[in-house]
Amino acid sequence: MRSLQLFGDRDLRITEMDAPPPPAAGEVQIRVKALALNYLDVWGFRGMAFAKRKMPQAVGVEASGEIAAVGQGVTKFKVGDKVTMYGAETCGHCKACQKGWDNLCENVAGIMGFHIDGFARELINRPERLVVPVPQNVSFEDAACAPIGFGTVQHMLFDNAKLEPGESILVHAGGSGIGTAAIKMAKAIGCEVFTTVGDDEKGAKAKALGADHVINYRTERFEGEVRRLTKRKGVDVVFEHVGVDTWNGSLLCLKRGGRLVTCGSTSGVSTTMNLMQLFQQQYRIFGSFGCRIENIAQSLDKMAAGMTPVIDSVFKLEDFQQGLERLESRKVFGKVVVTF
Repeated sequence: MRSLQLFGDRDLRITEMDAPPPPAAGEVQIRVKALALNYLDVWGFRGMAFAKRKMPQAVGVEASGEIAAVGQGVTKFKVGDKVTMYGAETCGHCKACQKGWDNLCENVAGIMGFHIDGFARELINRPERLVVPVPQNVSFEDAACAPIGFGTVQHMLFDNAKLEPGESILVHAGGSGIGTAAIKMAKAIGCEVFTTVGDDEKGAKAKALGADHVINYRTERFEGEVRRLTKRKGVDVVFEHVGVDTWNGSLLCLKRGGRLVTCGSTSGVSTTMNLMQLFQQQYRIFGSFGCRIENIAQSLDKMAAGMTPVIDSVFKLEDFQQGLERLESRKVFGKVVVTF
């Protein structure tokens, strides 16, 4: 079968590999139909040193497909069912996993497509417990965006930041995959949405998604604009995933007692912050990584109800590298998807 494998820094090749054996007891075999690209793919493509892995490695951290075979004892799925998959190899036995918080697994073996072989292969066997059913009216392309593109946002906004109807929120990088999802989810519960973008074209698209206030961070200081627009009160929540470039400005955008939730550090991993400001303003800061399996199901329910992900472009498997280059260029608005 075909697999897209990384052999080294920026060295991606479509190769032939042995198909997996029939699924074992408690496993299902999935025929992969679509992959959604993320910055994890870009970092892996660049050969980031902090990812310990054995080359070559199948790439792809987020995907959808259909059940090709089921192992003994599987009751949740049948052949032909549309599914998506959890993107980490968790143990299923530790206290966190037992509570449904696989993203806090104490014995995680790694992230698919980053530390260990990922989803960019025609067939893959996965434990039944790490597979999520997809509603029939959700496309493979949309479903491929559920585990990270939507699931991460669901976890950030509602498990961690506890975003409530009618609150105000600043969404950074409103043209990104998770940024577009955050705008949609926040507007769906009646929030006032502020967002930052890198150009006016993205600003117009963010407005069309429902953003109330769009700030071009290349021409305006976003923290100044947020404070002006809120009459110096600030927002209830900041949705942060940029990192060093926006961190301290994000804190300045918070109202007293406001919440900042972050899942990324694209612009750098280390910063300094004003501790007096932190405790005097009683900010609450949440680190958020991945999501719970339940968040994927919640995301799929939202897609089935009409809240579809914003898809920038779709590439064939053979053009996977073009998709990564488009994501890396930051010209995208929404998600980049690759189809088998």
